[in-house]
Amino acid sequence: MIEREAQRLMVKVPMVMANARNLLEAGRAALQPGEQIFDFKQVGDADSSAIAVMLGWLRVASRSRSTVRFAHIPPGVRCLAELYGVTELLPLV
Repeated sequence: MIEREAQRLMVKVPMVMANARNLLEAGRAALQPGEQIFDFKQVGDADSSAIAVMLGWLRVASRSRSTVRFAHIPPGVRCLAELYGVTELLPLV
């Protein structure tokens, strides 16, 4: 689901409602102190639940002495973030 590769946390499954809870938990488990980059390069499908998962990872990171940034956000998710007015909350690489 999420694998650590060369200083990045690679998301390897679709970021859709069916996977949202498991993705949130997998991201929590993968967080370590310091900066973490979630990379969505391998995500083929994503819906609005991706925004909720990303915001959830940010909340957990703030409590665990981690910082989170996001790389290769799918264009549809970026558009949804703009529509919802949360783009500035999502730190991008």
